[in-house]
Amino acid sequence: MNLIIDIGNTAVKASWADGMTLGKTFRYQGERVRGFILSLLEKESPEVMVISSVYNISEADADIYRSRCRHLMLLDGAHTQLLTEAGLPPHLTYDRAASIFAARYLFRGKGCTVVDFGTTLTIDFTDPEGNYTGGNISLGCRTRFKALNRYSRALPLIDTPSDPALLGSSLETSITAGTVSGIMFEIEGYIGIYPENVVVFTGGDAIYFAKRMKNSIFVVCNLVLMGLALIADEYVKKNC
Repeated sequence: MNLIIDIGNTAVKASWADGMTLGKTFRYQGERVRGFILSLLEKESPEVMVISSVYNISEADADIYRSRCRHLMLLDGAHTQLLTEAGLPPHLTYDRAASIFAARYLFRGKGCTVVDFGTTLTIDFTDPEGNYTGGNISLGCRTRFKALNRYSRALPLIDTPSDPALLGSSLETSITAGTVSGIMFEIEGYIGIYPENVVVFTGGDAIYFAKRMKNSIFVVCNLVLMGLALIADEYVKKNC
């Protein structure tokens, strides 16, 4: 079994994987990331442990993790070799790269538009040969609500509505309609760039927005973990 871990901007997600088959997904939101990871290793040592992180893992933590598994793969800003080998630019975070790997695997021979709805909203494109053609970063849905509240004293902090209107009729509904509709129009615009692409939504708000889109959408909630499982499996085949 391999252990795959994705350290994101606001949460950590992890899963044990047998090849491309994911087990139970664990989620942690807090500052004691090392303790959370070590808790997953109390009863079993993985063949390969893959840690993807938006921040660089310290050498001290890496040594601890390395002692708890047979093979450790660190995927962070200090370890970009895998990105180069895969034809991806070194500025990509590995969660975005993992989504691209998974989309390539799931939809071979087809171009993909991959949209990740998280703290940030990322949009990445591949062509039918699997080549990366570029991508953009914007604010995620909840981040937009927080930004409106923080940078405008007159606007309250609003929760994501279950059924937002297209047009607002009050201050609150104007905020929710503007935020949610704005994201939908944004995504529809990106989909229109490559209308022949398979469109894949992932991330915390993927289902929320997929239900509101007119286009045919594939929702793969664990796309990042699937990509990391693929990376671990390829490592096993080549090195173990």
